[in-house]
Amino acid sequence: MTTLQRPVGLLAGVDEAGRGPLCGAVVAAAVILDPQRPISGLDDSKALSAKKRVALALQIRERALAWSVAEASPAEIDQLNILGATMLAMKRAVQALGVSPAEVWVDGNRCPDLDCTVRAVVGGDAKVEEISAASILAKTVRDAQMEALHERYPHLGLAQHKGYPTAAHMAALRQHGVPDFYRTTFSPVREILAQGRLF
Repeated sequence: MTTLQRPVGLLAGVDEAGRGPLCGAVVAAAVILDPQRPISGLDDSKALSAKKRVALALQIRERALAWSVAEASPAEIDQLNILGATMLAMKRAVQALGVSPAEVWVDGNRCPDLDCTVRAVVGGDAKVEEISAASILAKTVRDAQMEALHERYPHLGLAQHKGYPTAAHMAALRQHGVPDFYRTTFSPVREILAQGRLF
């Protein structure tokens, strides 16, 4: 999957889901795969169907040597900004692994502050199986959170757009107001709140 030089010890892949949406937590996952229990079909979560992601997420949870999922809340996103909150969620995911990796490889061009060697891999979710696995776990957990919120707030259409600022989503917020799980520092939300449209 990649020609990058892998570490001698355990490698943890880390990725996130939910940086761009207007609401909910940013979710990060960390995965250490077990070479004795390979998983076929791992890829960038965005390149997979929802059904395939769910099936792979089950295999990752069953076969990985270690895995964890963590998040940073909308309030933490508003306090730290989305980059800071993403790094916090990633750090929490690595710390929750229960196994200490020799190295951590992170999708993208920024790394959280960790107590081990950490490396940023641009496009890592399509290049490194451990990062692909983390991408799948983070995406499936985040999507499930949006689908659960959709049950409570069906008029917002969260199951369809997953919190991204689509035209339909923005129209629903302008009509119905902004619930308390939204990121108030994101400009589309901030503009609606400035008009007094609190849910």
